[in-house]
Amino acid sequence: MKDEEGFWGLVEAAWAPLGVDVDQARQALTHRTPGLDEDLHGEPPLAVVEAALEEFLGNLGSLAEGLSGDELTDLDRVVERKLYDIDRADIQAVTDGSDDGFLYARGFVVALGRDFYAAVAEDPKKAVPDAECEEMCYFFAHLHHERYGTFPDTGSKISRESCSNPAGWPG
Repeated sequence: MKDEEGFWGLVEAAWAPLGVDVDQARQALTHRTPGLDEDLHGEPPLAVVEAALEEFLGNLGSLAEGLSGDELTDLDRVVERKLYDIDRADIQAVTDGSDDGFLYARGFVVALGRDFYAAVAEDPKKAVPDAECEEMCYFFAHLHHERYGTFPDTGSKISRESCSNPAGWPG
């Protein structure tokens, strides 16, 4: 599970059992024209996704049950890098929020999967204001701590905290 492909595969596998409506809502958020409120069976896609987040995280935890400490550290390293890479002023301008709020907003972007992540990275207007997934930010680190009594050391020397990526906050 060292690579990014394994991480994104795990994320998709955690979303898969949640059904067609949830998948359609994730796709609607990814491919929407920012500023328009599209409906999915009368319910906005964001509401559908937010209602499914807890079950998604439960599925993700179940999928990670058999992973070693090293594998959990590798997954945490991927999450850390993904959060760091979208730690940008142009994305924060859309999501809003304090430092912690922006971290949790980036957690939402990562939790929704590779397609949504890539869409937001390319066009920050695709980000969703006030959408958060705090648990995703340290998900695998917390699993590691629960199982092994320590938090993993990713060795990356980067921070997932807001405003820590100098390339994302020019000037």
